[in-house]
Amino acid sequence: MSPDYPFDDAATARAVIADDGTLTGWNAGAARLLGWPAGDVVGRPAARLLADAAGVSLPAEGSRRHGTVTLRHRDGRTVEVWVLAHHQQPREDAPGHWLVVAPLDAAGPRSPGDPLDSAALVQSPCALALFDERLLLHRMNDAMAELVGLPEERVRGLRLAELGGTPPTEELERQLVEVLTTGRPRDVQTRLRLRGTGRPRAWLARMAPVTDAEDRVRGVCVTAHDFSDQYQARERLQLVNEASVRIGTTLDVSRTAQELAAVCVPVLADFVSVDLLDPDQYGGEAPARLTPPVVLRRAAHHSVNPGTPGAVTMAGATEEYPAPSPQAAALLAGQAIVVSAPSGDLERWLSWDERRHRAFHEYGVHSTMAVPLQARGSTLGVAVFHRFRHPDPFSADDALLAEEITARAAVCIDNARRYSRERETALALQRSLLPRSLPRSAALTAASRYLPAARSGVGGDWFDVIPLSGLRVALVVGDVVGHGVQASATMGRLRTAVRTLADIDLPPDELLTHLDDLVLRLSEEAGGEGSPGEVGATCLYAVYDPVSRRCTLARAGHPPPVLIPPGGPARRVHLPSGPPLGVGGLPFECTELDLVEGSVLAFYTDGLIESRERDADAGHRLLCDALEAEAASLDQTCDHVLHSLLPPGGAADDVALLLARTQGLPASQVATWDIPADPSLVAPIRKQVVDQLAAWSMSDTTFTAELVVSELVTNAIRYGAPPIRLRLIHDDTTLICEVSDTNHSAPHLRRAKTWDEGGRGLLLVAQLTQRWGSRHTAEGKTIWAELALLEAGPTE
Repeated sequence: MSPDYPFDDAATARAVIADDGTLTGWNAGAARLLGWPAGDVVGRPAARLLADAAGVSLPAEGSRRHGTVTLRHRDGRTVEVWVLAHHQQPREDAPGHWLVVAPLDAAGPRSPGDPLDSAALVQSPCALALFDERLLLHRMNDAMAELVGLPEERVRGLRLAELGGTPPTEELERQLVEVLTTGRPRDVQTRLRLRGTGRPRAWLARMAPVTDAEDRVRGVCVTAHDFSDQYQARERLQLVNEASVRIGTTLDVSRTAQELAAVCVPVLADFVSVDLLDPDQYGGEAPARLTPPVVLRRAAHHSVNPGTPGAVTMAGATEEYPAPSPQAAALLAGQAIVVSAPSGDLERWLSWDERRHRAFHEYGVHSTMAVPLQARGSTLGVAVFHRFRHPDPFSADDALLAEEITARAAVCIDNARRYSRERETALALQRSLLPRSLPRSAALTAASRYLPAARSGVGGDWFDVIPLSGLRVALVVGDVVGHGVQASATMGRLRTAVRTLADIDLPPDELLTHLDDLVLRLSEEAGGEGSPGEVGATCLYAVYDPVSRRCTLARAGHPPPVLIPPGGPARRVHLPSGPPLGVGGLPFECTELDLVEGSVLAFYTDGLIESRERDADAGHRLLCDALEAEAASLDQTCDHVLHSLLPPGGAADDVALLLARTQGLPASQVATWDIPADPSLVAPIRKQVVDQLAAWSMSDTTFTAELVVSELVTNAIRYGAPPIRLRLIHDDTTLICEVSDTNHSAPHLRRAKTWDEGGRGLLLVAQLTQRWGSRHTAEGKTIWAELALLEAGPTE
């Protein structure tokens, strides 16, 4: 007896027979009907209760059977009984068995004026049934009898759970108990397969108490309404809404395709595959009209069976589909195509691939639907839906629903594909614009890292290390506002401008002023109306001189660098902030730092220290802690910094990091002379230079160096202004000659005529040296020239 049924269990005769024919259950009603107590029959064959030894054959209606049988009473007589049998499938908590019930005359005579007898049971299309105060069936109309598939006189006196014999009817009986005990009506929605045929339909059971003249509850009235069409419409609308939420959560093509497959299983199909065209095979975009065979790549699939064992093509694999295949047929037709096994079309579809033919028969696939993925006038691929557990073939409504969902998914896939294409383009552009390797220098060693944003992609962060004259080095890091190709292109223009301005040896504050003017012009081009702010950027520029061990820095709205002296601790360098580039009209200020050899300067962009989980100050503290950690090289320090500050999934903004360890040039590698403004003293200067080169074991360079020094000193005496100074600097590969004076006029090359006595000095210097140039200083200017050392000897 069900624990939720509170009345006499002997109102109906009920027995449970295992699939092997053994009696496993026998209630008091069965004992009352045949006189056998449970102990005498349970565990024994049920056939022993049959009066006819040959057995009986009852007409079958799916999992239900009913009819009249002749049974043996304990006292030896025979009893003819109408029985109703339901077969219960095996479950985790119970094996398969038959539930056999027979109504008994339990209701008895009723008093005149019984409300159950006076309830109107008209011949209406609304199915109606009455249950008494013990929830035994008292009456039902013709419409309900048609749904049940049994005549009223046979089933009167049965409980609802015995009448249906399924878990949904047991749940409905529990609701009947609630109505009977509380006296309040109740509406219950359920899915039932009635009369043993067809797929389960959606039913609304409306339950109301039946009361007498004293308002006492004497039974329950139940009406059944088939609302399958409304239920399916609501289910389809819910699936469309769910698809709009679950599909397109990321800008990843494979993830979006997997979301499409997962959202349709099991509501619409039992197996869904998504195959996409490869744009690279068609020059970037699929043609407007495809011709078979069609090459597709499996982007995703999903099945009601865990692990998707029925998949013939694995995710990521490509396969060629001929015209008979569902994939090619849908792509060529440009619309959904539905086929089913009874029509024979499914077999023709499978004729091209024996593997699929075997898999379809193994899993019992009986209906297939192929829907092309189309968005913005382009064909992206095809989604194929299969049914094998779902009993019904795909309908026209199913095709409309699939087209609606795939249309939404196609837009998301197209968005993801466009984003991926732009991201790859921007990444390629970014890599081409950033330095592929950092130059080697006697002034410092450097290491760098660049990481695009995890979601928004490539931005405008950049860094650079620029060799300058006199073995000096410029360090720059910047950040253009925005992401994508436009930000990368703007970054490339700014990086080129910085290199050009650095080549003329502008001080950091002047360089940023010129860069600010450039950003203003770019803003005018982008805005069209000359409105500033369309393009924005920040920048930090520093110049390190290994001779003086001094670093000059200026910044334009960029985060300040971090300095780590030998032995620590790490600290932020306090610099005047300066306005971001593109504001215009505001000055920039320089700051000078005297650095101990071996100091490390860390330049970075704000994506490294800022995040949603912490503020910039907390990020700075983490950065300082990470920089203080011991590491074998700057590269390892870079990796440690990124690992310490960035989340596992990547940063929300792109990140640039540049570390530089300073090196000082020993005084033994620098020689300086003050030059009197007397042309006659040029020869003694040349002699001193020759002696110094000999002391440096650079005799192979003596002739060229002597000639270059002579030309530069002579020019300074003739065209410059005293005081004049000559300086020689060398490292392992380069000898640098510098001549400084207080005249601000810059020299320039000119072509001397045949009979001119002068004008060939700088041309000669340009031909003999690796490179040459001039830079302005606070006192005047410096002319410099670099000579390559063929063989570097030991220094003194």
